[in-house]
Amino acid sequence: MNPFTTLTSTFMPLPHRDVDTDQIIPAVYLKVIDKDGLVDGLFSRWRYLPDGSPDPDFVINKPEYQSAEILLAGDNFGCGSSREHAPWALTGWGIRAIVSTSFADIFRNNALKNGLLPIVVDEETQQQLFSIADEETDAELRIDLEAQQLILPDGRSVHFPIDPFSKQCMLDGYDQLGYLLNQGEAIAAYEAQTGK
Repeated sequence: MNPFTTLTSTFMPLPHRDVDTDQIIPAVYLKVIDKDGLVDGLFSRWRYLPDGSPDPDFVINKPEYQSAEILLAGDNFGCGSSREHAPWALTGWGIRAIVSTSFADIFRNNALKNGLLPIVVDEETQQQLFSIADEETDAELRIDLEAQQLILPDGRSVHFPIDPFSKQCMLDGYDQLGYLLNQGEAIAAYEAQTGK
């Protein structure tokens, strides 16, 4: 997992509410045990036309959003079943952070464990960002994870919550297992001291 410290990127708007994990990555793509190929299934029901060609009107198919690393989402993003494949597909496409007013708990936890930062903002900020996205496809957001700040295109700074453990793991670029493995010296010292 790559460390996440700061990120400045354009953002793509997906104003749908209650986007569930089956819409993010349909069940037909869950037959794999690794991350290969999942990006092809990302939002596949919306992303492709019936003939299998990309829908030019769907946001992630638009040329102006091909380098966007931030997704601006509607309320209650990631609801539905627990599937780690959802953050895998999003990060596989290049998304590093999602901004919404709320996330399903299981999705938020899976995202944090896989280097995808869920940022909760108030409804006013969300609506301001959707308005900006309607007018400026090249507008950028800046994320400072250490300070827990989302800096808007107008310079306004919005604080967002994250639990300390997840924050440290993301800053260091570790998943939970990587964090434990990084504590090898402390574990060895404890075992030597206690005789265990």
